[in-house]
Amino acid sequence: MTRVGILYPGFSAEDDYQTFASQIDDVELPLVHTLMREDAHRVDALLDVGSEEVLSKGAEELSGMEIDSAVWACTSGSFVFGWDGARRQVQGVRDVVGVPTSSTSFAFVHALRQLRLSRVAIAATYPDDVARRFERFLTEAGVTVLSLASHGIVTAAEVGRLDPDEALDFVISNDHPGADAVLVPDTALHSADLIDPMEALLGKTVLTANQVSVWEGLRLAGRCESRPGPGNLFRSGTSTVRDAFERR
Repeated sequence: MTRVGILYPGFSAEDDYQTFASQIDDVELPLVHTLMREDAHRVDALLDVGSEEVLSKGAEELSGMEIDSAVWACTSGSFVFGWDGARRQVQGVRDVVGVPTSSTSFAFVHALRQLRLSRVAIAATYPDDVARRFERFLTEAGVTVLSLASHGIVTAAEVGRLDPDEALDFVISNDHPGADAVLVPDTALHSADLIDPMEALLGKTVLTANQVSVWEGLRLAGRCESRPGPGNLFRSGTSTVRDAFERR
């Protein structure tokens, strides 16, 4: 049994990980909630959510759970630090848990590399200024962002309560005809049951934050085989990834 430890900020869509675990054989996803002093998709609040103080405390709890890998499952609370800051953040967690570690922001980069895709549309639930920081993060990784849509939702709690049909419509409506994939970058959004319907409707890959977080944890744990699971990503395995943590 592979155990991927999840560091998850606050409370919104943490039950999505139970759904993913039920859809993937031989995987457990023990989860630790990290402190969220203010639930706000606002840069200053996100810098606190992903601060060393907050993550080190969560990592200490996770370190006692006999895990094979760890993922900081917060996209905005990682990309808001920029590429180098997000790398330092991952290293800080790794130093505490003692196992291979990543974050959701890097998981998106690795997933695109695995699938050999580089032209994307972004359907972000965040306000526009926060979503633009994700765009900059991807651009630094060599990804071409063809379009960016922002839903403008301020809190993770609101995103977690988003009606599935509304979430589906938002993503489908914000595809770009030239994009290889649509990225949905908020771990506060329930997505496990939406990925296959979205891919079927769009006829292309859809990558969601919780999906890539789970996949990244399996990759780090050495589980390279393709597997049944929601979306094209899990069926692709992890064999072709060039790790973003290597010096460029």
